[in-house]
Amino acid sequence: MFKKLSELSDDELSGMLSRRLNVQEVIPTVVEILNDVESEGDKALAKYTKQFDGVRVGKFKVSKDEIEKAYDKIPEKLKQSLETALENIVAFHHQQMDQDLWMTEVSPGVMAGQKIVPLERVGAYVPGGLASYPSSALMTILPAKVAGVPKVVVCTPPNKGGSVEPLTLVAADMAGADEIYKVGGVQALAAMAFGTDTMPKVDLIVGPGNIYVTAAKLLLRNTVEIDMPAGPSEVLIIADYTAEPEVLAADMIAQAEHDPQSISVLVSTDEDLSIATNAELEKQSDDAARKDIVKKSLAQSAILTAATIEDAITFSNAFGPEHLEIIAKDYMEILREIKNAGSVFLGPYTPVAAGDYASGTNHVLPTSGYSRVFSGLNVDRFIKKITIQQITKDGLKGLEETITTLAEAEGLRGHAESVRKRMVERTPE
Repeated sequence: MFKKLSELSDDELSGMLSRRLNVQEVIPTVVEILNDVESEGDKALAKYTKQFDGVRVGKFKVSKDEIEKAYDKIPEKLKQSLETALENIVAFHHQQMDQDLWMTEVSPGVMAGQKIVPLERVGAYVPGGLASYPSSALMTILPAKVAGVPKVVVCTPPNKGGSVEPLTLVAADMAGADEIYKVGGVQALAAMAFGTDTMPKVDLIVGPGNIYVTAAKLLLRNTVEIDMPAGPSEVLIIADYTAEPEVLAADMIAQAEHDPQSISVLVSTDEDLSIATNAELEKQSDDAARKDIVKKSLAQSAILTAATIEDAITFSNAFGPEHLEIIAKDYMEILREIKNAGSVFLGPYTPVAAGDYASGTNHVLPTSGYSRVFSGLNVDRFIKKITIQQITKDGLKGLEETITTLAEAEGLRGHAESVRKRMVERTPE
């Protein structure tokens, strides 16, 4: 696990940097489910819910009575924690909003601008079934509501009792979900993409999921838009001598407990720190709550020592991590050189867990190197930007030669004539 960055073989380096999620093995199964739901609708939803979740669901849509009863099952302290997280998430995402309508004069008599319009219907997928993920409900629903989406549909798997986990249900309701359905997995995405007698068709699907859900999202892109491809969760930590090995090990284990396929990478400029962190990892992983998962994840993780901080930055930008922690003396200087990361955590008191739950930033982030081309989930994903122009006669006259010259160069004479006809002086009848 512990190596010098300069000693990595070409194959080792290539393997770390090109970690695309391989969905090929699940494609046949996913395609079959998608086709079934498209043709059979609710009947297929019932079949797959029984097959994969082991329950028969009478009505997929969660009733108001079920939501009210869920509130009674949640301790007050948990409700308060959800409220604090909610307030921070809303405050942060409000800062991402642009003016809904603006225009500017780009040249005399030529006004150009933009109008922001929210999407009509969004589907939020919240994992569940054996566990409750209220934070994923907040992170997918709240940005949509801040953006002004009028209808947010939530799908989440039922538990063994045929209900939605109360904590997930309360979080979704607090976030402003308009409809909640007890459907999970590929069948849930198919229902939101195609629509059924019970469930409405949506314009965009967001939210995390397993390899089957990810494969379904990729296959459905011709039918519905998605937020981003996603693979196993990951963290990369850039650290120097100021970092504490106990903290570094704890952060790597926090990431490792997500999934056996999760990846944790430390790139340190201090060899003694790397060695000490490796020892801490062995010690802390033995006491981890999800010891088996953590051990499997750490087996494919790495501690690397870089000769310089510049080498660490270069590796990080090539890696394009989902989460990037910078625990170093000059973390703001390092941040200026970062080009690829889903979300960045600065300084010794900013763990990834803060972004996962409470700081307000979104934890739905690009993995597997996709941060090179994708942003994390934000309000822009839930809106359309419509361009506007309004030109006076004098303004069009100023553009006439430019437009007609370029139009005719492209062989589009009609474009040129649409300008010329407007410039002809007409005598009133």
